[in-house]
Amino acid sequence: MTKIDLNHVSFGYNASTPVLKDITFTMDHPGLYCIIGPNGVGKSTLVKCINKLLEPTEGDITIDGRSIKDMSIKEVADYVAFVPANSFDCFSMPVIDTILIGRHNKQKWRTTAKDLTIVHKAMDMLDLESLAMHGFNELSAGQHQRVALARGLVQETPVLILDEPTANLDVKHQVYVAEMLRDLATRSGITVIMICHDLNIAARYAHQIIVMAPPGVVDCVGTPDEVITEDVIRRIYGIDCEIVTFENSPHVILKSTFGADEDVLDLGEES
Repeated sequence: MTKIDLNHVSFGYNASTPVLKDITFTMDHPGLYCIIGPNGVGKSTLVKCINKLLEPTEGDITIDGRSIKDMSIKEVADYVAFVPANSFDCFSMPVIDTILIGRHNKQKWRTTAKDLTIVHKAMDMLDLESLAMHGFNELSAGQHQRVALARGLVQETPVLILDEPTANLDVKHQVYVAEMLRDLATRSGITVIMICHDLNIAARYAHQIIVMAPPGVVDCVGTPDEVITEDVIRRIYGIDCEIVTFENSPHVILKSTFGADEDVLDLGEES
């Protein structure tokens, strides 16, 4: 089990505009952690700080008690695999080789039978075997997303960070990926951190949810039952909803933001 501590973390691209502000929380149990919140609250910036792609302007992040300030990028990569939101590389490399790149932190001199076994397992999990020899630039956006996820999985790190891994996926693959990530975290004892805009995916599959709000702060952290509430959704997103329980998980039913009698979508000509 890998423990991640964020201690009063702040970050800004310039001194006058903080993106993250005094963030403190701990991830000390294996599981699926979902980060939710409106656009522009710093969700992607936060995970980039955890991955040392960005360095906090204040505070500290530790992995198993060691500050990432004292770790090289390679040392952080031994702990953390990162799948960005738009990893759509513009090249024609075959899918299998694109995924194999993810093994670079484990490889010595050349690809081994073990590397190929791990890559094929990831492709099988994500329904990519039939695309193994297709050029990456021939794929759809959803297929790109699954290849990027496979490339993260084959790194076999104790922490896996994913920026909107269900974006661009059809409904079937959204559900499958969320189920797979929860199962992977539970079965393998790793920490999976996932940015998610679908509140019902987060509520159904996350073990813990981190709720972010303007101006780049963490509003609350807890189980889905604790944080997916009508009050929290109204406070964070400014929209009313009803929470119902479905298969032991909270389910968000959003209410209309427009009045029932307002013809806001009537674009036709008057008769």
